[in-house]
Amino acid sequence: MDKLVIEGGVSLNGVIAVSGSKNAALPILFASILLDAPTTFTNVPNLRDIHTTIKLLTLLGCACDFADNTVCMTPGTLTAEAPYDLVRTMRASVLCLGPLLARLGQAKVALPGGCAIGARPVDQHLKGLEKMGAHFDLDAGNIIGRCTKLHGAHITFDMPTVGGTENLLMAASLAEGETVLENAAREPEIVDLANFLISCGARISGHGTSCIRIQGVSSLGGTTYPIMPDRIEAGTFLVAAGITNGNLLVKNCPWQELEAVILKLQSMGMVLEKHPEGVLARRGEAGLRSVDVQTRPFPGFPTDMQAQLMSLMCLAKGSSLVEESIFENRFMHVSELLRMGAHIRVTGRSAMVRGVEHLTGAPVMASDLRASASLVLAGLAAHGTTHVRRIYHLDRGYENIETKLNAVGARIRREQE
Repeated sequence: MDKLVIEGGVSLNGVIAVSGSKNAALPILFASILLDAPTTFTNVPNLRDIHTTIKLLTLLGCACDFADNTVCMTPGTLTAEAPYDLVRTMRASVLCLGPLLARLGQAKVALPGGCAIGARPVDQHLKGLEKMGAHFDLDAGNIIGRCTKLHGAHITFDMPTVGGTENLLMAASLAEGETVLENAAREPEIVDLANFLISCGARISGHGTSCIRIQGVSSLGGTTYPIMPDRIEAGTFLVAAGITNGNLLVKNCPWQELEAVILKLQSMGMVLEKHPEGVLARRGEAGLRSVDVQTRPFPGFPTDMQAQLMSLMCLAKGSSLVEESIFENRFMHVSELLRMGAHIRVTGRSAMVRGVEHLTGAPVMASDLRASASLVLAGLAAHGTTHVRRIYHLDRGYENIETKLNAVGARIRREQE
């Protein structure tokens, strides 16, 4: 198992590029199941979850080749079963459910388990697909779905769900008639999925709002499509500039999609400026100051940036309040930050962060993807050496992160434990 060893206390300066979005690439790749012509996906990040998706798609009948951040998909004879051995490693595998039902009228998908940051049930996926004509049974840990033909329906989600919106959006693209998704999630990755489907011939409107309308079509063709930049990786790099008192040009940083994060960072005293290639980021002359934040579905502050912002709060003047409203167990990085000298008090879903003069390097253990990023950021700013263990979480969401950070002045090396 690998770990990262970080020699902290160095300002990061220069240009750092944002990779393609994993959270956009996964549903777009699963949409391959809907297509009846070859398709090329560009700007695909080279991550473990991407490779898992490619293995699963190939097993399902969509042959994929991956090289140089490009996936070439050739459709073949589809099969309806997504086995547990692949699904258990990646929750996003459930996104093959809607497309398989739309194309084959049947699907057998292993039920994904929970994860470290809390339960992520799929009941909203199943309720919506049932309204479209599917029937489900649970057998030996598998979701078994059947339908004669999916039909359009008016579906109102109990709460905005990113995965549920993506699954039903894909399924509705080949369903008979019109589907209306109310209280739909509005995340930019859903917009990217809709834009991809439209480029293949789908008829979709309202994506990016809470009401999406889909007119089903009989078939979807192929295209060449670039995956959007990863807004969470971009936000992580903006924080890296602030926490190290550096000066970074974050290339391909999406300003509009990251506006809630940018506004909070500006409130904390960072100077962020639009640039033709991305965003220029540095700490203001007055230093970092405290701020309060509550995580919300898009366009609110993203839960996936909560841990990274907390690392920055650790060095801000005053006390900051973090309220986590999305997941019930997303403060596991707090105990590790405390080991580095942070002053944080957690009460339920709230955390009070009192800024300290500096953090100190220490051995820490990552519990999930974004917690990993927060510990790397803390290690970059800390006095001394930080050992971040269990970085397989980090490798699920950040492409070549130590290479990118070292290129702008960081001192990070990967070692085997």
